[in-house]
Amino acid sequence: MSDVEVRAQARELVFVHAGFGTAAVPYEDGWALQRRTHERRVNDEIPDTVLLLEHEPVYTAGKRTEPLDRPFGDPGAPVVDVDRGGKITWHGPGQLTGYPIVRLADPVDVVAYVRLLERMMMDVCAEFGLPTATVEGRSGLWVTGTPDRKIGSIGIRVSRGVAMHGFMLNCDTDMSWFDRIVPCGIRDVGTTSLSAELGRRITVAEVTPIVERHLAKVLGAPEYVHRTTAQLGGRATGA
Repeated sequence: MSDVEVRAQARELVFVHAGFGTAAVPYEDGWALQRRTHERRVNDEIPDTVLLLEHEPVYTAGKRTEPLDRPFGDPGAPVVDVDRGGKITWHGPGQLTGYPIVRLADPVDVVAYVRLLERMMMDVCAEFGLPTATVEGRSGLWVTGTPDRKIGSIGIRVSRGVAMHGFMLNCDTDMSWFDRIVPCGIRDVGTTSLSAELGRRITVAEVTPIVERHLAKVLGAPEYVHRTTAQLGGRATGA
């Protein structure tokens, strides 16, 4: 399936800011919001919808996570096993997490969809003046060098033709959280952020509208709107 066929499914696009900063979303609450939103999209009650947020610190372990990838001892944040593909990673403050709940064209081509998300993140980084690349045999987005440094990750699940989970992009993240795991199961590489690479603070608030613009572009949505979590029928946080 071509990129055009993937994009053709996104005639309408909604962005929801589910919680940032002091309103960062506990992972379990965000996951519940994803599931509710996914169910409504499957039933065509809502258009394609992207949840954007920061999480409270959490490690999430995808279905391919190996025991040695996990943190030893107390990592300082919960470890949650999730139903997406991929291995273990970290979510938390300073990292923009996006969950596009979008219907994919039939027959579903997950690889083509992942390539769109990679292209979106590359375009975002390029707008800040940071060249990035994909690396053969490794998932996500990279700043290449010695060593290669991972700046963005993607983990997807597709159920009943609708994608969930999504991408994360490190903006001004405390990178020490990644030292406690083998991020995405890839050894002998580093992790990084926009701020670390560019030598100035790049905040989630600064990155969010740029992600929206580039994501809408790769999904083929000429216009998009914003709604609240209440308009989706539920709250993202326990507050």
